[in-house]
Amino acid sequence: MAQKRSRYQSSKVVSKSPSDHGNVRPFEACHLGWGNNDILAVKSPSTSLEGGPKPVKKARKKRQTEVVASTVTTDESPAAVSLEERDDSELQPRNQLAREILANLNKFPHCILLTRVGQFYESYFEQAVEVAALLDIKLTTRKWDGQRIHMCGFPLMHLDKHMKALIQHHKRFVAMCEEFPKFVAGARYFERRVVRVITPGTLIDESFLNPYENNYLLAVHGDADVIDANGVGSLDQKKIGLAWIDISTGDFLSKLSSLDTLRDDLVRINPREIVLDHRLQGLPSHPVRTILEEEDSFVSYAHLPTTKEPPLGEDHPNAGHEATASDDITEQTDDNNSTAPTISYTPQEENAFNLVTAYLHGNLLENMPTLNLPNREGNDGRMRIDAHTIKALEIRESMKEGGVKGSLLSTVKRTVTSSGSRLLGRWLCSPSTSLHEINARQTLVAFFHARPHFYIEDAGRIVQKFLLGKGGPNDLMALGNTIKAWGSVRQLVEDERRFEMQEVPHLSSQDWASIDALMSRLSELSSVQQRVDLAFRKEIDDSESDSEGANDEELVEPGGAKIRTAWKFGHDKWLINPAFSEELTTLHENLKNYLWQREQKELELQRRFNAPSLTLRTSPAYGMHVHLAKKREQGELNKAEAFISIAESGTTKCYFNQEWSHLGARIVETAQALEIAERDACELLRNEVNEHAPQLRRNARIVDELDVTLGFAQLAKEMNFVRPEIRDDHSYYVENGRHPTVELGLLTSGRVFTPNTTQMTPESRLHIITGPNMAGKSTLLRQTALIAILAQTGSFVPADSATIGLVDQLFSRVGAKDDLFHGRSTFMVEMMETAEILRKATPRSLVIMDEVGRGTTVKDGLAIAFATIHHLLTVNRCRALFATHFHELADMLGYTGQQENPAGSGVFKDVTFFHSDVQDIGDDRFAYSYRLKAGINRDSHSLKVAQLAGLPAKCLTIASATLDCLKHGEKSTRQEESMVHSEFWTTT
Repeated sequence: MAQKRSRYQSSKVVSKSPSDHGNVRPFEACHLGWGNNDILAVKSPSTSLEGGPKPVKKARKKRQTEVVASTVTTDESPAAVSLEERDDSELQPRNQLAREILANLNKFPHCILLTRVGQFYESYFEQAVEVAALLDIKLTTRKWDGQRIHMCGFPLMHLDKHMKALIQHHKRFVAMCEEFPKFVAGARYFERRVVRVITPGTLIDESFLNPYENNYLLAVHGDADVIDANGVGSLDQKKIGLAWIDISTGDFLSKLSSLDTLRDDLVRINPREIVLDHRLQGLPSHPVRTILEEEDSFVSYAHLPTTKEPPLGEDHPNAGHEATASDDITEQTDDNNSTAPTISYTPQEENAFNLVTAYLHGNLLENMPTLNLPNREGNDGRMRIDAHTIKALEIRESMKEGGVKGSLLSTVKRTVTSSGSRLLGRWLCSPSTSLHEINARQTLVAFFHARPHFYIEDAGRIVQKFLLGKGGPNDLMALGNTIKAWGSVRQLVEDERRFEMQEVPHLSSQDWASIDALMSRLSELSSVQQRVDLAFRKEIDDSESDSEGANDEELVEPGGAKIRTAWKFGHDKWLINPAFSEELTTLHENLKNYLWQREQKELELQRRFNAPSLTLRTSPAYGMHVHLAKKREQGELNKAEAFISIAESGTTKCYFNQEWSHLGARIVETAQALEIAERDACELLRNEVNEHAPQLRRNARIVDELDVTLGFAQLAKEMNFVRPEIRDDHSYYVENGRHPTVELGLLTSGRVFTPNTTQMTPESRLHIITGPNMAGKSTLLRQTALIAILAQTGSFVPADSATIGLVDQLFSRVGAKDDLFHGRSTFMVEMMETAEILRKATPRSLVIMDEVGRGTTVKDGLAIAFATIHHLLTVNRCRALFATHFHELADMLGYTGQQENPAGSGVFKDVTFFHSDVQDIGDDRFAYSYRLKAGINRDSHSLKVAQLAGLPAKCLTIASATLDCLKHGEKSTRQEESMVHSEFWTTT
């Protein structure tokens, strides 16, 4: 396989860092702009503004010296030495870059160190071997202090691709060492320092960060007895503090959990990285470690901050300072609610967010923001959905597809913003149990459902970028447009209200109460938008735009390198409006004047020397020079004393001219000053955004709610959903309910979903459902649970009508599979799930259970199924759907066989029986009847399913005869038994 080409396959490479090889300065560069479209203007040391040109050979010699100094060799080099093989005298190499790399490797031994060198990121010593293997890039060596060391690297443009591989695929920490140019006494050198350690839970604005999902970093911390314990026992109820933050959005939350509920919280929060107290690192059998291992969590460790153990390196500005929550966490402020009650946190929660803050300190370093106190998430007010149910109901991702496609989230998602999609995912995994909150959301959905013409940037992440010291002009412009959109939403609501009042004067204002409450929480931020608009509004005459040099020819430098003119100073270069500040206005006027002088000077020289091809240019090799493209026009210029030839190639020739050098220097200096002024202007705007960060975040959250509720309204319109009535009781009535995901799948293939009605009351709170395989029992169970989830998130539901009593917890025992890695069979997994349901379900809970007792002998399974039903009915007293193939349960529960009253008797009078069936349609064909009927179906029709699956005819014949024999029992004739045995032995 051919090796990938890279910078390091060449034996001669020009270093991008003069400080690494003495003070060799082939040219001095300055960027004339801000952002990704920087234009490089250069001043060549081969031309002196005061003393005229330097010999070309000397400049060439200097460049050759640099090339030799940065020679890198490939695989033919002698074996590279490791850090351990270096002598003590070599631990402090003479090379500045090597000293910096060794120092950073010692400071961050747990990280892969990537060092910025010019336009490349490079890795050295033993880490280079590992990095080259992980990223499948070329490994080579270089010579430092007489010895060869390993190195590899990749271009700056490939950073995101390789970071994704290192962090998301290989789960490695990456320390980013950036370079910063410094000028001392006119000489430029580079300072390098690690500015950030990137981990899976501390992504900020990387391109591979999923915009539709939160990237949470979760800290787990408990009391001393939880931390120090090494066994389970009575620890189940011990309190554990959780604190989780999405550093890319600023979302910060906390809650009190326990070992018993930790697994459920992990699946619901879905963190990308988990931080534990460092004391747990040596306790692999600790119950917290065991739970995290079973959930395949990515775990890191950190010290709680103390004065004795600062979380930062000694060179960090905050080193030696005790980093506590009070240092980096401020109280949340809300301009509209200054009297909000103070949040009370438990000691476990305080330890958790101190732990997560210390971890961020040690990794974000210079990018560490000031955090608000976390929003406390109580155990009340939210429907608890256990870990297995979130997976089994495919709320967030499909078990079959392994992604969002086919999940409830993908089915109901109609949001138009990425932040709205993230909020929708949180709502679905944690529905509300507050009647007020549910009704408020439903009212918004109904409002937009009746007004389809209302349909409208991820502001949360943009604001967080600025708080982290990041973000550029594009982010500022996007934020300005977002604030403008918020104003448009408010205006649209006001216009709609006015139009409705004009058309229907007697219209009740109650319809508008919910949207009015939401709009009243929007902060007025037009001043920020106006400042951004002023900064980036272009009001420049096209005639001022300078397009010179666009079609300039190339000049071949001695040595073969091609030189392009770097002379473009058009006004499209600058991002900030000149009218934004007096300084910018003055600098733009000066630059415009100098460019006009350049243009006049060029025209003057063309006329004076009769040389239409003459242009005034700049290049890295020759600095400011006069360029002639045609040889026949060079005669007059060769005779002029003010023009000194410095380069010639073919028909082109370059001359040094002191007057042009002075003018060109002023242009470069003014352009540099403009670049600095633009950066200062952007920094000023960033600071203004940061001052309004609380209001911006609050507005973003409000618009996210609008986005989700608008999406619910659009979904209801498209899929014919209805508004459910939510009650504070234990009822559940859904008329002609439908499974939203299955229905959407059927519609795409031109088929129709068969709805079913489910009604649970205090007198009929447990339903036994029997019927054939593939006849829709499991679908009914799942749709019942999903309708409850949608209803309590505030959405409309797929039904003709629905009345649902509040559900505090949702449990499921469906679709189990073995866990061989932890030594658990399928039956064991099912029993563990059943045990959790029977321990935790309350009278307000909703339970769905499918085929409890399978996987063991018929009698044992039947006994377990009966005992489970008995416990649900008499102890938990919850609403439950129980699908089974144990038809004997009907007799054990006192089923009388009356179609008009398909209920149990005695202690089981609150049990009701329903079933599905198949219909024979002739020619040995059948069809499923998915509509439930009252009663029991004592035939599972499993042989029909086996026939549908394609079992061989011989096999089906034996199965049919055997089933007939088993059904008749002792009544079977000897002829039937003989036939069965004969068929069996013939086939074997």
